[in-house]
Amino acid sequence: WLFLAFLIKIPPGCQGIIIPRCQLVRILRQHRLEGFVGRKVADWVCLAKHESGYNTRAINHNQNGSSDYGIFQINSKYWCYDGRTPGASNGCRIHCRSKRELLDDNIMDDIKCAKLIAQRARGLMPWVAWRKRCRGKDLRPYIRGC
Repeated sequence: WLFLAFLIKIPPGCQGIIIPRCQLVRILRQHRLEGFVGRKVADWVCLAKHESGYNTRAINHNQNGSSDYGIFQINSKYWCYDGRTPGASNGCRIHCRSKRELLDDNIMDDIKCAKLIAQRARGLMPWVAWRKRCRGKDLRPYIRGC
């Protein structure tokens, strides 16, 4: 039943894997996100929850013509190349729509790019969902039991 609940949340055309929360916690700890840019793993888990629902293949289209890709919803205007966004700068030197990069079930490329974004911004402010849903909140439930 729990698996069916996850399937209901996946928008049509965006079927990827939903990374279980504690598995994501372990992956983020392995990639040294605890304390990175002054944030905790719980911040990153909260961000992923509210940006993509932990969906590795999430895609969302923005009003400015750009799109956001993957578990961290990396934006095509500034950080990745999708061949569709006018004036894109591709800061992470990565293809947004590639099944081998941001839209695959291996999130190592996503983590590398997200770390670059956070490093340049000196925090997680570029992510709207983090600002609205995670910043200043008690994030312990995102890592509890992991």
